[in-house]
Amino acid sequence: MASTTPTQLLNATIMLIAILASLHLTVGQIGVYYGRNGDNLPPPAAVVALYKRNNIQRMRIYEPHHPTLDALKGSNIELTMSVPNINDLQYVAAGQVNATQWVKVNVCNYFPAVKIKHIVVGNEISPIKNSQYTSFVLPALRNVQTAITAAGLSPQIKVTTGVDTGVLGNSFPPQNSSFRPDVVGYLAPIIRFLSDNGSPLFVSIYPYFSYVDNPGKINLQYALLQPNSGVVAGGVYYDNLYYALVDAMYAAMEKVLNVAGAASSSPLYGDMKAGGKPVPAVKGGESGWPSNGGGGPHYRLTGNAGAPSPANADNAMTYNNNLVRIVKKGTPKRPNQPIETYIFAMFDEDLKQPPGIEQHFGLFSPTAFLKYPMNFN
Repeated sequence: MASTTPTQLLNATIMLIAILASLHLTVGQIGVYYGRNGDNLPPPAAVVALYKRNNIQRMRIYEPHHPTLDALKGSNIELTMSVPNINDLQYVAAGQVNATQWVKVNVCNYFPAVKIKHIVVGNEISPIKNSQYTSFVLPALRNVQTAITAAGLSPQIKVTTGVDTGVLGNSFPPQNSSFRPDVVGYLAPIIRFLSDNGSPLFVSIYPYFSYVDNPGKINLQYALLQPNSGVVAGGVYYDNLYYALVDAMYAAMEKVLNVAGAASSSPLYGDMKAGGKPVPAVKGGESGWPSNGGGGPHYRLTGNAGAPSPANADNAMTYNNNLVRIVKKGTPKRPNQPIETYIFAMFDEDLKQPPGIEQHFGLFSPTAFLKYPMNFN
């Protein structure tokens, strides 16, 4: 066998470092949600080209839209796709045959030409928000997981669901967080399912709404994820509100999974396993800041009559650029673990309801013009 020269060893080491750096970048890479709730948006092929031009390597869509899936073929963009709450969720929950057909038509027909990474079964469903869907989520998760496994696509494709931070009964300090009593019965078996299957939990995390719904209690710079604007919560320093909300969700899941000694474990380095079960990773399923429309229903700064709306382009630019930066790192509870996160949204969508801020979360105008400077890396 030929011996390895020092030069060859050095070259191999340099290549390995480059590969590891590339993998770390991919893990921490931001994604962007692509919604189509507008009457003036570019066609899917143009949207995929826009993602590529801006080096946006992850996309999330809320339904298996076949023209979008066709446009994604060979693009190398990782895709998170949902089973929509309306129609599809009940269909796949009704039986294994239905779920297998759904997976065949929407997943198997496209993978691996489309890099499908997650199937999110239902989005932001809970007994306090849209209880008509809650009975479908767990059976749908089980059926889709069985179909994905039977197709030989597990663990490449993870099956999960999405919630928002409204399911938390309290979130401050983060280590004391727990799920609301009226949702824990719904979420507990879902969290156990995700744990058993090594799947993450997608969470919609919006410091904007936390800020405007708690007038006078949260510093704007903390909500905008600005450096050196953090707080000490339960003896732990939190650099920004996003980290605090992520760790609050971890703490709530730990309690559901019955972490051995959870109350006495260090709040800084929470256990990755609860009672022997792995705690699902939190993915930032949605996050963003509106650039306009701040007079909508969520703008409730009642103690600041006449104050300028926090929904403006400067704040949106600050928040979203900071978000790209902070998700490359870990939270106090999960240090050195990048947080896969999806900015909401790619475009302003003029048909979204209710009117107001919901129509102004886009990074791009419908003409594909970037509304403010963004660094997606």
